[in-house]
Amino acid sequence: MGLFTKRETVVEKKQEDGFSAYNNPYVEELSNHYKNRLLNEVNLDNLTNMDQHEMRASIEQIITQFMSEEKVVISNRDKDHLLTRIIDESVGFGPLEPLLNDEEITEILINGHGEVYIEKRGQLKMTKIKFRNEKHVRHIIDRVVAPLGRRIDESSPMVDARLLDGSRVNAVIPPISLNGTLVSIRKFKKDPYTMQNLIDFNSINNQMTEFLQGIVTAKMNVLISGGTGSGKTTLLNALAKSIPNNERVITVEDSAELRLDRPNVVGLEARPPNTEGKGAITIRDLVRNALRMRPDRIVVGEVRGAEAFDMLQAMNTGHEGSLTTVHANSPLDAVRRLEGMIMMAGMELPSSIIREYIVGALDYIVQIERFQDGQRKMMSISEVVTDNKGGKVKLQEIFKFKRTGLELDGTVNGLFTPTGIKPNSLYRLKVFGQEMPDSMFQAKEEVNPDDSVSYI
Repeated sequence: MGLFTKRETVVEKKQEDGFSAYNNPYVEELSNHYKNRLLNEVNLDNLTNMDQHEMRASIEQIITQFMSEEKVVISNRDKDHLLTRIIDESVGFGPLEPLLNDEEITEILINGHGEVYIEKRGQLKMTKIKFRNEKHVRHIIDRVVAPLGRRIDESSPMVDARLLDGSRVNAVIPPISLNGTLVSIRKFKKDPYTMQNLIDFNSINNQMTEFLQGIVTAKMNVLISGGTGSGKTTLLNALAKSIPNNERVITVEDSAELRLDRPNVVGLEARPPNTEGKGAITIRDLVRNALRMRPDRIVVGEVRGAEAFDMLQAMNTGHEGSLTTVHANSPLDAVRRLEGMIMMAGMELPSSIIREYIVGALDYIVQIERFQDGQRKMMSISEVVTDNKGGKVKLQEIFKFKRTGLELDGTVNGLFTPTGIKPNSLYRLKVFGQEMPDSMFQAKEEVNPDDSVSYI
């Protein structure tokens, strides 16, 4: 007799959120046994270098041989699930594999081994997927960080990493975490969204799209502002497609997320310190180095600290048309955040001088927001200008989203509208061949232009 005798198969198949959850105690017992044999008797390095089809075929051949040796017989359906579990656990990411393969899922959140949430279409949902125990979750995290030369343990209880498909992973373990192992995975589409996609999602309208593409083509400096998960990186990716192909673009990121589908683009990624606390390469280091690489434009994924000074300095000294994002809840808040970041850089300057420096660098601030119903909207496109009368610096909204109500199901209603203010940059747009008719800026209803102006 073999190690296992044939048992009656108990199958529970559930359809949930676009993937199948499968629970079979006998298959789970077999998978654990054969996974251990695979790890102990086979060189997994050779398997992981194969493509998915070759790898599955090789593992299937090996497992079939194991089963033949042990005289184990199961149905073809159970064998398919057995192979999937073994591949996921041995060379994949276990229970997370179906979630990672679902393109509609944008975020995966693990709150200890018993809770896994996903974000789909802007809404969080709890799944029925669970890990066996905390050790199982830690095993999956080790699979993520080990190839990157990173580790996570009590001496280093937080880690940032990136999967091969570009998905960003953050993990925290006890004693820092009070709820077991916590993992956040931010997924990214293989094919980044375009501005047309954003129009189809009703996140922006045609007029605003045309205007934004015009100011990017005309080499104006744009700051994208928004909260967590509002779509800043998605918009940055889509806008960057308007950069002419004959220009050299250098991207600088803390964790590589941008995918600019264009020629002559090179990327730089920050590096955290090693286990000895040495070897860190910061965003600020990279921005400074990017200036030596003959860029036409610099795109910084997100400014969070002292690198804001170097980024604005680049915008002020000939690197026009640069793009970056900042975590802020309004255009005015974005300016204040930048001001604080410049102070972090050790610039002992009065606030008035710092603000003049910011205004000299920025042309437009684009504010985006994610609503409670999951919708992401472009709330405003604001031009940064100096008031000719009082000499004050002001933000004037050119377009905005006006909320008009709330449906019974919680859906936010509203409309995109010009504010009636014509941008000061119309001449520059014309010089770059981006002529915008006056009708584009006519308000759809009676509005007071002063309501769309705020002073810095």
